[in-house]
Amino acid sequence: MNKTPIFLLLAGGFIATANHATAQAQGKTGCVSISEVIDAMPETKKADSTLAQYKAELEQQFEAFKAEYNEQATLLNSVDTTKYTKPILILKRQTLGELLAKIQGYDQVAGNLFSQRRSALLLPIQKKAEDAIQQVSKENGYAFVFEKEGLHVYPSSADILPLVKKKLGLL
Repeated sequence: MNKTPIFLLLAGGFIATANHATAQAQGKTGCVSISEVIDAMPETKKADSTLAQYKAELEQQFEAFKAEYNEQATLLNSVDTTKYTKPILILKRQTLGELLAKIQGYDQVAGNLFSQRRSALLLPIQKKAEDAIQQVSKENGYAFVFEKEGLHVYPSSADILPLVKKKLGLL
């Protein structure tokens, strides 16, 4: 009896088993859209409304600065300036110039304040989402989880978004 076919059959079985074991050891790969996870979280909706309110407050402050500037500019350009002494007129013009500088710099200051508030509100939400993705990955044997926006993912079953939403109690 020829032992070569039996040997090849056994060798093929060992190779197939070794390949399967290697694939299992490497783990599964998955993908997730972190922005979809974050958007689905109720904390994000609360942060968005807080940020919208804060933006409105900043805009209201800007409008108040503009109204004050316009009021003072109108006063200084009116005929009634004759009732002021020269030093008071100089002081009022200086104050008007300072207010104009404040208005011009307010856009950048308000942008920085808004960015700081946004970061303070969204960083804990992002961390919570990332922690949930890590936990789901570990619990379900995913060795690699990629950001979905940067990939074309086939099959769609590799998307772990439903698992993450379940972990966060969103489903």
